[in-house]
Amino acid sequence: MGRKARKPVANDNVSEDEVDFNDMADEGSDGQSEQIMDSQANDGDMDPIDETNDDETVAEDVASDEPPRVLFPEQSLLSQIKNKLRRRELYIKMKKEKKETKKTARSERQNTAKALGEKATKMVPKTIESMREPDETMVDPEDEEVKADEELDEMASYFRKEVEPKILITSSDNPHRTTIKFCRELKQTIPNAEFRFRNRSSVKNMVKAAIARHYTDIVIVNEDWRKPNGLLHVHLPDGPTTHYRLSSVRFCKEIKNRAQYSAHRPEVILNNFNTRLGHTIGRMFASVFHYDPQFKGRRVVTFHNQRDYIFFRHHRYEFKNNTKVAIQEIGPRFTLKLRSLQKGTFDSKFGEYEWALKRHDSGTNRRRFAL
Repeated sequence: MGRKARKPVANDNVSEDEVDFNDMADEGSDGQSEQIMDSQANDGDMDPIDETNDDETVAEDVASDEPPRVLFPEQSLLSQIKNKLRRRELYIKMKKEKKETKKTARSERQNTAKALGEKATKMVPKTIESMREPDETMVDPEDEEVKADEELDEMASYFRKEVEPKILITSSDNPHRTTIKFCRELKQTIPNAEFRFRNRSSVKNMVKAAIARHYTDIVIVNEDWRKPNGLLHVHLPDGPTTHYRLSSVRFCKEIKNRAQYSAHRPEVILNNFNTRLGHTIGRMFASVFHYDPQFKGRRVVTFHNQRDYIFFRHHRYEFKNNTKVAIQEIGPRFTLKLRSLQKGTFDSKFGEYEWALKRHDSGTNRRRFAL
């Protein structure tokens, strides 16, 4: 026998208000639900109904049983677009809107600061340099103890204007023309400097010969892959000796709109040398140039230290009016990174190092600098 078919409803356009769903459930159950309820009641498996629960207790149970919500990161709409061209158009549009919003906010800040005048608070960007941790060796140049140490160091005779600087510039053996060009531009920048070829002479022999000829400093430019990559500075006659990594070299002809060179002695600016080691390095740089600058030539040489990178710049400034001053770069331009500071003159075997760069030392803090 086949299953008996269900009779269709006579009127299909019956609203929900006219249909009694409880009667439909009773007709379709055929008494099965009543039998199940009676069997469970006889067996005692069903719990008695608690009629005393109100809405507050139910809400507390729901709140206690609810699992903690998980916050997922918002997905970008661009990742859901499959068409590459459409996705790129929307990306450019969003980027443009973000740039306009940033520009509007910046102009509002500028207008607010202009309206407040001196009362406006200046926003300082968070950089590695601005978040620098103070070092134990950072000193005040006006400290009496620092002044006493500087009066007894190896560069004291220069700062007392007793010895006029005389510099010997040389290079490694068989230098490439790029290294020779850099040495000649360095000679042009430093007054009282001479460039001579090394002729396979050792550093110790050069130091002895330079002391006999009354040189005050030796600057040796090293090269690798036909490019200058290192600089050794030996202060005579008693040291100290510093070794730098040389990078980002730009010659005078590579600088756009450069100023013409003049033979006047430049003034020296030492910027951001705050520690004891930085004071020593700054005094060594200053002792290379003449202690009596000729301000008429308007030449200025700058050694700017930032994150232990020493940026060398050579400019000439001109006065536009009583309030505005413009500068024009002469060149060359390069960057130095200190690798070691050694007491006395150069000695690779028995030399005593005051400081040496330990790049891969464990526990190095990137916000702490040596200079």
